[in-house]
Amino acid sequence: MRITSSLLGAHFGNLAKVHGIVTYKLSPFEQRAFAGAISKGLPNIFNRIRSNIFIVAPPFIVGYLIYDLTEREHHHLSRKNPKDFEDEE
Repeated sequence: MRITSSLLGAHFGNLAKVHGIVTYKLSPFEQRAFAGAISKGLPNIFNRIRSNIFIVAPPFIVGYLIYDLTEREHHHLSRKNPKDFEDEE
């Protein structure tokens, strides 16, 4: 097996020469990672919250109310009855 001189210094992704396929590469230093993050991203966040709030919030509210009622009842049942200890002293 003979390696041509043009492939000796090539990176792993550039080992084969494929004809008929065009690839474009952009340097990571030329990309804008946060392009449109404030102008398009923030309104999108608010729209998503507004569209999903009535789907997500009711189960959380019901769950909190059940939890709060259960904790209050547990606290009430774990207390001692003061009338049971009136004659002691």
